[in-house]
Amino acid sequence: MLGKYPSLTVSSNKSYTLPSFHRRNVSRIGLNPRGNLLLTVDEDGKAILSNFDRRLALYHFSFRGPISALAFSPSGHYFAISIERIIEVWRTPKVPGVSTEDGLEFSPFVRHRVYAGHHDAIRSLEWSRDSRFFLSAGKDLIARVWSLDPEEIFSPTILAGHKESVLGAWFSNNQETIFTVSQDGAVFTWKYTQNCIINDDVKADEEHEGLHHWRITNRHYFMQSNAKVKCAAYNAGSNLIVAGFSNGLFGLYEMPEFNMIHTLSISQSDIDFITLNESGEWIAFGASKLGQLLVWEWQSESYIMKQQGHFDSMTDLVYSPDGQRIITTADDGKIKVWDTSSGFCVVTFTEHSSSVTACKFAQKGHVLFTSSLDGSIRAWDLVRYRNFRTFTAPSQLSFSSVAIDPSGEVVCAGSLDSFNIHIWSVQTGQLLDQLSGHEGPVASLAFAPSGNIVASGSWDHTVRLWSIFGRTQTSEPLQLQADVLDITFRPDSKQIAVSTLDGQLTFWSLSEVTQEAGVDGRREVSGGRKISDRRTAANVAGTKSFTCLAYSADGTCVLAGSNSKHICLYDVHSGTLLKKFIISVNLSLDGTQEFLNSRDLTEAGPTGMVDEQGDASDLEDRLDCTLPGATHGDASIRFTRPSVCMTAVAFSPTDLAFCAASTEGLLVYSVDNVHHFDPFDLDISITPSNTMNSVREGDFLQALVMAFRLNEQSLIRRVYEATPIGCVALVIKQLPTIYLARLFRFITQGMEVSPYLELNLRWIEALFSSHGLFLKYHISSFTSEMRTAQKALTKVQNELARMGSENIYVLDFLLSQPTAIVGASKKRVDMLMPTNGNRVERIIRSDEARVSEWIGLGDV
Repeated sequence: MLGKYPSLTVSSNKSYTLPSFHRRNVSRIGLNPRGNLLLTVDEDGKAILSNFDRRLALYHFSFRGPISALAFSPSGHYFAISIERIIEVWRTPKVPGVSTEDGLEFSPFVRHRVYAGHHDAIRSLEWSRDSRFFLSAGKDLIARVWSLDPEEIFSPTILAGHKESVLGAWFSNNQETIFTVSQDGAVFTWKYTQNCIINDDVKADEEHEGLHHWRITNRHYFMQSNAKVKCAAYNAGSNLIVAGFSNGLFGLYEMPEFNMIHTLSISQSDIDFITLNESGEWIAFGASKLGQLLVWEWQSESYIMKQQGHFDSMTDLVYSPDGQRIITTADDGKIKVWDTSSGFCVVTFTEHSSSVTACKFAQKGHVLFTSSLDGSIRAWDLVRYRNFRTFTAPSQLSFSSVAIDPSGEVVCAGSLDSFNIHIWSVQTGQLLDQLSGHEGPVASLAFAPSGNIVASGSWDHTVRLWSIFGRTQTSEPLQLQADVLDITFRPDSKQIAVSTLDGQLTFWSLSEVTQEAGVDGRREVSGGRKISDRRTAANVAGTKSFTCLAYSADGTCVLAGSNSKHICLYDVHSGTLLKKFIISVNLSLDGTQEFLNSRDLTEAGPTGMVDEQGDASDLEDRLDCTLPGATHGDASIRFTRPSVCMTAVAFSPTDLAFCAASTEGLLVYSVDNVHHFDPFDLDISITPSNTMNSVREGDFLQALVMAFRLNEQSLIRRVYEATPIGCVALVIKQLPTIYLARLFRFITQGMEVSPYLELNLRWIEALFSSHGLFLKYHISSFTSEMRTAQKALTKVQNELARMGSENIYVLDFLLSQPTAIVGASKKRVDMLMPTNGNRVERIIRSDEARVSEWIGLGDV
């Protein structure tokens, strides 16, 4: 795993990334039994203890060495770690709000005891149910039983007998049986007996002869031919052992009889990690080589969750027009569709036989176009999830860029092999024309949002503007000083941004065909230094250019990414740098350090590039079975280090987020819309209790204004839901305009979780009816809220349509039954607001008089 670690909630189908991060790849994670503390350790032994519920980092600590195993005790008071051959037991730090003591501790990590006895690295640690004992299993072919505190009749016990390294050892539910699993597929059952005869495979001290001891009672074997056991897990409540093998299979067995329940192939590579939930019903698998994460329910034999990332580096990405999906392409030939709300992959297309280089969405309809090095342009229907059209050139070409006009009728593609631009008809699939004029490979294509111009950037230092729907298709080039890397249009089709190899970012006017502004981004985009670089980071030329560009929805900002660790956000009008985002600080990647440590430079080269495979202790780790030469796509068999880089960036249609395709995966950055408490314009009478008193008195307008001033989401929600539907129109009509954006955003964000569908629709209807003219004249300030509302309403509409189609026969049956019409007296709703309005009028007048001075609303 990388420096940042995501969390997945299987039951709610959600995923999120914790804000804390490590400087190296995360090697071990542990969650305490209560589920509120998460301990993560990186490859250098640096640990972060986080409050998992609140997603806050509490403590940072260093164990001064790489950790090979980590386990919390069932009581939650201790956790055990292994550093090479040594075991250390630490007290769990106290957490504010959870423990009896309040506040943070100055020295939270306190070591309880240190255990030594293994002769090789430890691979597994498991606690007993009462937290008095724990088991350790290592590469020295033995497992050991340890006690947390000294016991009168107990001494550390050695469990020997395996012929290969022991992967795991576990106590049974009654703690009278121990199960051990080794790498060669052997499963041993140990019993705590009083037999005086000592088994040959059990080592005991002479002073304990005739006492209780552990002995082998049964030996079982997985019998998976030449496959090795890579990982194993045990659930004491259900007596189940699950093992993952090197051939991608896993087996589920019931102990102690060793009855095989299931065997299933789930991957084409090694299964590296396995765990079971507390009830033993769900099994989670992880395959690091292919990036697979699976959750399988063995009773129903069905997948609860099945996710897989890109096997190779991503090449391009694009948002869907509604902003609910992100489509990514990669060098592995796969196209993945990601859901923005859950973070999960929805569907994967594998029709391309080579690297997919670019992807574009049609503005109308759910149609996606992709280009690939296999010489094809494919059109995808994202409603039925199928490939409905394939476009090819007369000769074999490897397409590197694609563009689609807004109407979705014409698709263009450029190639690095040919200097021409190919144009096809989407309806017929026929090749319409080939545009010639470039003297170098076409690196980038872009259609104007207006649909009448297509721009092409080439390595011949020119950008050409083509009017493909006109009578003549000649074009005059825009001359630049270096190779063109990327081009993009402003949403109003009046300006184009161009990035070149010399680090320049230029802005051109389409009406006058002149350069309006330019930015020299070589200093801002300059990245870190690789461990193999002979020059300093400031003098490396490979990272001093922008490789991808994206305009914001309003066209005021442009986002630029490069082959470095920085993403730059520029203001188009002034050309100033607004924000620089650092995508990674992971030292396991090249290009994240500004200065190299001279201690890591040896006569054989940098220590990070020295191949130490021949010094491994295990024979299978020392063997090199690969063929000579470089193997594309499998970095594990080539001794290389991944470098941090950026291949694509895109703004969301709502303008509240942007995504980036980087070495660490798909990164999504969103705007923090949480308004903090602001005491401006408050007095002692504006309190939560007075707000609820206004609700009880029927003064809903005053209550809503007071709730917005206090800025407590729970209080706003209570006032919002307590307002009668009949009073909504009058409250909206008298609401000051400075609260419109916040109210609009509050309604749209709550529509996804609120069960009150009609109430939300009535508020939105009243908002448009009363303030439609104001919203029209200030559309630029409400663009994000409008698109968020459209996204929420579309989602509700789709859910209602799906619910209706699934229950159509039930509805027909209910409608066919006789109904009795019961007359009900309609109560009259008082539509007049309370006349106790001196307080209300004073609040509203003060608000309207200080519209420009309002601090609590920064984006209006």
